[in-house]
This record gives sequence, structure tokens and C-alpha cells, in this order.
Amino acid sequence: MFNVQCLVMPILIKVYENKIKNSAAYGRHFGRVVSTKTMTYQELCKHVSEHNSVYGPDVCLGVANKLQACILEQLLEGKKVQFGELGTFYLSVKSSSVDNAEDYNLGVNIKGLFLCFAPSRTDVSNLSSKMLKEKATFMNVKDLVEGKKKKTDGTDDEDSTGTNPSGTNPSGTDTGSTETGGDNTGGGDNTGGDGGIG
Repeated sequence: MFNVQCLVMPILIKVYENKIKNSAAYGRHFGRVVSTKTMTYQELCKHVSEHNSVYGPDVCLGVANKLQACILEQLLEGKKVQFGELGTFYLSVKSSSVDNAEDYNLGVNIKGLFLCFAPSRTDVSNLSSKMLKEKATFMNVKDLVEGKKKKTDGTDDEDSTGTNPSGTNPSGTDTGSTETGGDNTGGGDNTGGDGGIG
């Protein structure tokens, strides 16, 4: 089963103002995930080796390289590839249209091939947006910068680290947004790389 107990740090949220003047949400404020860094492939393999593993980083890196190559091989053979309890990799194409099916030309009308990922939605490891939110805790970047530690329910607690040992969001409050233009779905350019936590 996917172990969420390793999630010991809260997800950092930066509040920003929508400055798109032709947007219906212009002037309103939304939350955006801020990443502290991007973990490299080598760092991830080293991290795996440090989780009570009998294998060193070099062995973990070798296995991961082989796994990566095999996943790509199977995808290019037209298969979907399930990656443990995280979800499934699959390919998708961008295609131009034609009026008649017999006029469709694979070399001309297929404009791009894309690697896609669908998170697991099984009962065992449901990684849907709703379930991930229930497993996560959040901290406002503003509170981190100011040296405060704020609980997800909005109350100050100088002893709180912003984490939730039970793995659930105790307040049930929505720290994101459901208004148009405010969702952070992980796609596009709203992936947390917006200049750090400062």
C-alpha cells in the first residue's frame, strides 16, 4: 500500500492575485503550490537507497534506469503501463482532422505524441484530487517567511510545524480554489516553480 506517513512536511501554498484583466476572477486571490526544489533523478535514487534499503545508490540507480527504459519500450509497443500504486502511464496523440476517414494520413495528420499519466483511483491507493487533499497538510508561505507556524485551520500555534501526523486535513478547509482561473491542477505553468518561497 502507498505509504503516506513519509509525508512529514506540509505543502507550501503561496497566495497570489489574478492580474489578468479580462478574467472574471481579476483582482481575486488564489492559492498556488510552491516547490522548495526539484529533486533530480539521481537524488531520488539516493533517497530510495536511504530508506532502510540493503542496496546502495548505484544499485537503485541501475534498477531505476532499467525500469525507465522498459516502461518506454512497452509504451511504444502500444501498451499502458501501471506503475505500482501511483497510477498508469499511457500515450496520447495530437491529431488534425479530415472530412473523410479514407483521407486520414498517419504521417500528416498526427501532429504529436505525448506521454500521459493517470493517478490511481482504486480503493487501496486512491490518488484522486479529493483523496490527496485529505492526506496532505498545508502551510502558507507567508507564515513560513515571517517565522510563524500556522495550522491548516487558520489558528496560530508557535509549537506547530504545520504537519498533520494523522495524515489528514483536520479542518477540511479548502486551501486552494474552485473558482475559474484559480485551480492548480499541476499542468501548464502553475507547477510551483514561480520563484521559490520568498
